[in-house]
Amino acid sequence: MFAFVCLMLLFYSSLVTTQDLSHDYVLQGKNIIILAGQSNMSGRGGVIDNRWDGFVPPECHRNSSILRLSKGLTWEEAEEPLHRDIDVDRTCGVGPGMAFANLVLAKDPSLGVIGLVPCAVGGTNISEWRRGSVLYNQLINRANTALQDGGIIRALLWYQGESDTVIHSDAKLYKRRLERFFDDLRSDLMSPTLPIIQVALASGTGPYIEIIRKAQLETNLQNVKCVDAKGLPLEPDELHLTTLAQVELGKMLADAFLQNVPVPVRSNAPKRFNNFFLDLLRPPFW
Repeated sequence: MFAFVCLMLLFYSSLVTTQDLSHDYVLQGKNIIILAGQSNMSGRGGVIDNRWDGFVPPECHRNSSILRLSKGLTWEEAEEPLHRDIDVDRTCGVGPGMAFANLVLAKDPSLGVIGLVPCAVGGTNISEWRRGSVLYNQLINRANTALQDGGIIRALLWYQGESDTVIHSDAKLYKRRLERFFDDLRSDLMSPTLPIIQVALASGTGPYIEIIRKAQLETNLQNVKCVDAKGLPLEPDELHLTTLAQVELGKMLADAFLQNVPVPVRSNAPKRFNNFFLDLLRPPFW
């Protein structure tokens, strides 16, 4: 009996240490994070004159426990640039997503697998994300597809608003439009308390940055947090965060996320496997 148990434990160990995406248990246990907004969420770190320098800092390196939902709606191991096939009209570089995911797993390995769902598109204003729009429908479709093989949507990371700083009337209406977007999204995803972490602007394309920032910082909805990007280093265009700034933002988002997540969320291994081996090893009347 002891030899049998040892053999089964060895087999089990090989299962849980290999992140083979063909195994259902890997996908069923994933923690889904939606990345949405505009260019600073999509990522322009290291992009100058429409060319990415290719530098990937250690905080953004690949990790077999971090997946990405591709444009073709299949899961693959995530790597920079995360939005390369989503934000296709512009050159993508480093964003906050990989740094966020790596830091979350470093601080709480019990989370297991993180599934990132890139949805951000550069140059978009809040009205382009209203319910029924192309961007909104694409986000909902990608989020629902991410759930099809298991997992749970843990949060939306949202960084948007630079394009709404141009026209005063847009800036004044921003808070109302933003809160409506959050409410609609939660309703359509059937997750009324979905954690949302938004980023207060570091920059903008117009003169009304502070109006947008005020709206973001004063958003008063349940389970909506805000991290402030003001003061983070910008590229020479004075609009987009640098690579190192994106790493710092990823850390800020990770800290905000971990404050909202029960620890541990789940075991790295499927519960059915855990119970099976506990039953084998458990002495009588334990």
